[in-house]
Amino acid sequence: MSKNSKVLNLKDKISGNEVDLSLCNLTEVPVRELALFPKVTVVDLSCNNITSLPPEFCNLTHLVKVDLSKNQLTSLPDDLGNLVNLQHLDLYNNKLTNLPVSFSQLRSLKWLDLKDNPLELGLAKAAGDCLDEKQCKQCATKVLQHMRAIQEEVDRAREKRLLREKELERKREAKQREREAREREARKREKAEEKEKRRKEYNAQKAALAAQEQQKKKSEEKKKKNGQAAGADKKVAVESKPKPRRSVIGLIFKLLLLLLVGLAGVAAVCRLTDLQKEAFCLPINAAVDDGLSWAKEQQVVLRQLVQNLSTAAKEFLESTQTSKN
Repeated sequence: MSKNSKVLNLKDKISGNEVDLSLCNLTEVPVRELALFPKVTVVDLSCNNITSLPPEFCNLTHLVKVDLSKNQLTSLPDDLGNLVNLQHLDLYNNKLTNLPVSFSQLRSLKWLDLKDNPLELGLAKAAGDCLDEKQCKQCATKVLQHMRAIQEEVDRAREKRLLREKELERKREAKQREREAREREARKREKAEEKEKRRKEYNAQKAALAAQEQQKKKSEEKKKKNGQAAGADKKVAVESKPKPRRSVIGLIFKLLLLLLVGLAGVAAVCRLTDLQKEAFCLPINAAVDDGLSWAKEQQVVLRQLVQNLSTAAKEFLESTQTSKN
């Protein structure tokens, strides 16, 4: 069956402000079709096989009277309280055990029938028998009071839950703040330790540089002092250096040399000149001859003497050179 045919059939069932959909073997409420007729305030859906009402049913706020008796309803929508204009509600002979908490918001409800439903004990006691008009009106009043009490309990439970959640959130925030404070303190401590470490390293470097500078200064002062001491020692050495004395050996050597030179000269005159026949040359020539003979005999001795003289002269020169240095 198409949507247009449904609308057409629903329109055929409308009489004034009422629509009769009873005994139509319906399994669901034609909410979309009913929404097209906002002037319809009375809906009869009794004697069908409806097991539940769709959430959209709660948008039919123009409804004043609804008959859902003799169906298979096991529950009602949570937002049923949106039907603020609903005055008459017949739920006789269904399978309801509870009503939604929002039922307490049906402030216009004047008539209610909940007979032949497996209601929970508290709700059944509030509903009563509803055998006549008066009892059904009382049922509406008492059920609304019962549901308002439940609503208050739900509100209190929700408020407690919200308070607990807020308390938990507050504790979480406090723990978070405490954790952040600890982290900030730890970061601050780490920064302070790092700063102290850098300061110690800087002081150590500064102290090392100062020690190097001090050592360098001491070395320079030591060198300077050593230089001054060396200069003073050199000056003292120069000042205290004794004047060279004439060596006795040198004088003897020179005298012997002069004597030998003189004797050699006299001998040469007496042997090589015409004076050799003179009386004063005869003993000289004889002495020279004897000397030559003796010299030949004492050649080894003479060589040793010359060697000793040479060694003495060499030592004399070396000692002189050392004294100058």
